[in-house]
Amino acid sequence: MRYARRIVDMAESPIRKLVPYAQGAKDRGVKVFHVNIGQPDIKTPESIMQAIRNIDMDVLAYGPSEGLASYRNKLPEYYRDRGIQVEPEDILVTTAGSEALLFTIMALCDSGDELIVPEPYYANVNGFAAMAGVKIVPVRTYLEEGFALPEAEAFAQQISERTRGILICNPNNPTGAVYSRRRLEELGELVRKHDLYLIADEVYREFAYDGGKSVSLLELPGLEERAVVTDSISKRYSACGARVGSIVSRNRELLKYILKMAQARLCPPTVEQIAAQAALDLDADYFAGTLAEYERRRDRVVRELQSIPGVTCRKPEGAFYVMARLPVERAEDFAIFMLRDFSYEGKTVMMAPADGFYATPGAGLDEVRIAYVLNEEDMAEVVDLIRRGLEAYRS
Repeated sequence: MRYARRIVDMAESPIRKLVPYAQGAKDRGVKVFHVNIGQPDIKTPESIMQAIRNIDMDVLAYGPSEGLASYRNKLPEYYRDRGIQVEPEDILVTTAGSEALLFTIMALCDSGDELIVPEPYYANVNGFAAMAGVKIVPVRTYLEEGFALPEAEAFAQQISERTRGILICNPNNPTGAVYSRRRLEELGELVRKHDLYLIADEVYREFAYDGGKSVSLLELPGLEERAVVTDSISKRYSACGARVGSIVSRNRELLKYILKMAQARLCPPTVEQIAAQAALDLDADYFAGTLAEYERRRDRVVRELQSIPGVTCRKPEGAFYVMARLPVERAEDFAIFMLRDFSYEGKTVMMAPADGFYATPGAGLDEVRIAYVLNEEDMAEVVDLIRRGLEAYRS
């Protein structure tokens, strides 16, 4: 049988590709700690769950394609509290941040066009680009430099006649880097000069550590027509299954075109939008407590990882991931070994091999991404299992 080239060529998700090995371990009675995926164990706020329980509808009907008016009218308050001035007309609600990214890429790029992306990057971007027929052009960042955003010249060197924009994630998944205002402003100048768009996945906005702050593209002047932000409630409220996101841009003409795709898929989920609207009433104490919890986990994980001989990692500035270089030739082989061949006291670990977060062939082969989404004691046990697993693997 013949299948579409785009689906045949699409790479498997490095986050989920080892699931059969994890299931095999579980079938053998081994407990698997999942740090391969950004699924927090932090309790979803009760206000979200209560809003779902209290829904009183005779018919769960279609909603507006652009999102419920009540939710869109309330969202600007959330952004204004973070120094971002937008109106309801600047917001289109999506079925999670994934759809927001896909719609944005499809609205800005024709088949064969290019997007410049600092690597390593959120691996599902590969899938979205494949669906749209878009080529990802990487600009390398390095563990030794904390995966800091390179100077604008590194991006300028990759611009071609098919380039449509630059796509970043800030705070970054998978690296945990938080990009400086100066580097973002440099990118802003670059896209204005070359008539490009600047797209930012900002779903980890709340998670910037050590007193730092994540700067939104929507805070930068002069990008009104060029800045597009994709967002999601998944990580912010530990509500990954709700699947509610948004596209935020002052370019209302762009949103008008994206609405055509939103109409084609009818509407984002109504029940989850009601829950997301309830979450907007959470006070600042919720975010402060969550941030402090993740910061403790980060500090413990990095300290323990750095104590393992041959392991290299830097302390992330944001999000809830750490990239670690392991003393192995292929981290994927080691990750499979941990699931297929190793356990200690009936437990093992599932990690995400990092080469799937790179576009450059051969990059990241000895790296893994670890999501510190479990409680501090569990994360300490995760690192101990990695330590013991490395000893077994290398022997």
